[in-house]
Amino acid sequence: QVQVVESGGGLVQPGGSLTLSCVVSGSFLTINTMAWYRQAPGKQRELVATGGTGGTTNSVDSVKGRFTISRDNAKNTVYLQMNSLKPEDTAVYYCNAYVKVTWGQNRDYWGQGTQVTVSS
Repeated sequence: QVQVVESGGGLVQPGGSLTLSCVVSGSFLTINTMAWYRQAPGKQRELVATGGTGGTTNSVDSVKGRFTISRDNAKNTVYLQMNSLKPEDTAVYYCNAYVKVTWGQNRDYWGQGTQVTVSS
């Protein structure tokens, strides 16, 4: 079994900062890509940022320059540092891990989500 657990969400004023964390635990060989997604009320879930095993990162245009994804492979953890937050960043943020469960099997795992609300 593999578990994915996010933390760090909350209420923050516009212009503020938050850091989300996501820890992957359980029985697996290695973690491939880790990513953050978000889903705002009434909207589809969208990709925010991805972090590869070699340190490569990507993020969508709407968060470039404000959000930074990073990984600590030794701790099986991915972070999302969010600065200059805007009301439109309000959403449930989900962590995704693409995990090599066995030598012949890779699977996607999702966390339960953490709420980020940006409001004055």
